[in-house]
Amino acid sequence: MSPILRGLRSLSNSLGMAWWAQVETKTPKATYWFGPFLTRRSLNGNLEMFLQDLYDEGSTGVNHRSVRARRSEPLTI
Repeated sequence: MSPILRGLRSLSNSLGMAWWAQVETKTPKATYWFGPFLTRRSLNGNLEMFLQDLYDEGSTGVNHRSVRARRSEPLTI
């Protein structure tokens, strides 16, 4: 990732304008945050790969929603 893009994502996140996916699983019972992304389109374009990783690891009951927010650590709860 270019330093310019990294800076834009960081700025967008600090202003609460970044797009994140809040992903909740029943097993294991966890909430994951995937992002930040500058646009909802770029989030959606990358989300399937993240969800597939969760399924491959045995996660069940996976639900997600897209939100515009400012996030910091922890990104897994």
